[in-house]
Amino acid sequence: MKFLLTFVLLALASSHAFASDPSPLQDFCVAINDSNSAVLVNGKFCKDPKLAVADDFSFTKFRYPGNTSNPLGSKVTTAFVDQFPGLNTLGIAMARLDFAPYGLNPPHIHPRGTEMLVVMEGTLYVGFVTSNQLNNTLLTKVLTKGDVFVFPQGLIHFQLNIGQANALAFAFLSSQNPGLITIANSVFGSKPLINVDVLTKAFQVDNKLINHLQAQNWFDNH
Repeated sequence: MKFLLTFVLLALASSHAFASDPSPLQDFCVAINDSNSAVLVNGKFCKDPKLAVADDFSFTKFRYPGNTSNPLGSKVTTAFVDQFPGLNTLGIAMARLDFAPYGLNPPHIHPRGTEMLVVMEGTLYVGFVTSNQLNNTLLTKVLTKGDVFVFPQGLIHFQLNIGQANALAFAFLSSQNPGLITIANSVFGSKPLINVDVLTKAFQVDNKLINHLQAQNWFDNH
């Protein structure tokens, strides 16, 4: 019995250990596309550390508001490793979220990272849905300037500006590449499209509604 308990605990510890980005084996590893430069770490080739400069660790695209003139009324500017090479191996990322009045960052998940959101301006209605194991419970909160909210890794979540003025928030994520799956875009806008019979059965609606949804131009606000 003691052996079984020890085995289970070790298995749980092992699964947790591999649930996030691997730890770096050096001070840093600036991502670079030149395969002749150095070694591959965390999916990116590393620049020779001796050639790193301050600009590798600086990101300036958060200076300017994102364009919210789109069907969702929101724009997410990401500072993931693909946009910010200095993040490679560091296990963190950021995003700037701009909202027009009543703008929405639609339901989505980050499969590889937990998100912490801080509101800088405006009023946001935010929430996430727990897993099937917890009965798909919806947890929501209205946030104002200075408030912080955490979205656990892999759970569906959203942010809606419920104010009459623009809103601004910043998100901090626990992975250099947390990934993004926007639910509507993935389910109804996949390439090729998911078989209608699958979706009519899953959502328990007629095929006319599914055909209508699959015909939409699902906007990506990233």
